[in-house]
Amino acid sequence: MLHLFNKQVLIGSPVNGKVVDLNEVNDPVFSGKTLGDGCAVIPQGNRICSPCNGKIIQIIDTNHAFCILSDDGLEILVHIGLDTVKLKGTGFKRLKEEGMPVKMGEPVMEVDLSYLCEQKKESITPVVITNMEKVASLKIVKGTTDSSGTIMKVKLK
Repeated sequence: MLHLFNKQVLIGSPVNGKVVDLNEVNDPVFSGKTLGDGCAVIPQGNRICSPCNGKIIQIIDTNHAFCILSDDGLEILVHIGLDTVKLKGTGFKRLKEEGMPVKMGEPVMEVDLSYLCEQKKESITPVVITNMEKVASLKIVKGTTDSSGTIMKVKLK
C-alpha cells in the first residue's frame, strides 16, 4: 500500500540550545541508537520542556529523564545530560508529575547546569523517539533553537 499522505509531526526542542545528531552524543546507548532515533540539544537554558503535546508517561525517580506519549502516538524520551543518574536527583527540580497532560514548550523539569558542570557531567540532552516502528521518516533540524522550536520533522507510517 502506498503511503502518499503520511502525517508529518513536528517535535520541538525541550530547551534553548544547539541541535546536534545523536552520533555526537558521548554515550553509545544514544549514539548507537539503541533506544531509538532522534537528536540531542546542547542546552543554553535551565528549563526542560515538553517537546510535543501529549501526556507524561514516565519520570525517572532521579528526575534526569522523562518520557512523553505524544498526541500522535510517539513515545519521546528526554534525557537531561549524560551519566546524570549518578547525581541521585540533585540539580534537578520536577515541575510536573506522571500522568499529567502537557503542551509543547511547557516546562517539565528545571536543571542546574552549573551543578552538572561542577560534577563533570555533560549537559547534552538527547531527545529520542523510542517507538520507531511508527515512524516512516525522520529529519533533524540542526542549528540553534529556542524552547519549542522544531528540532525534528517526523512522518508517521
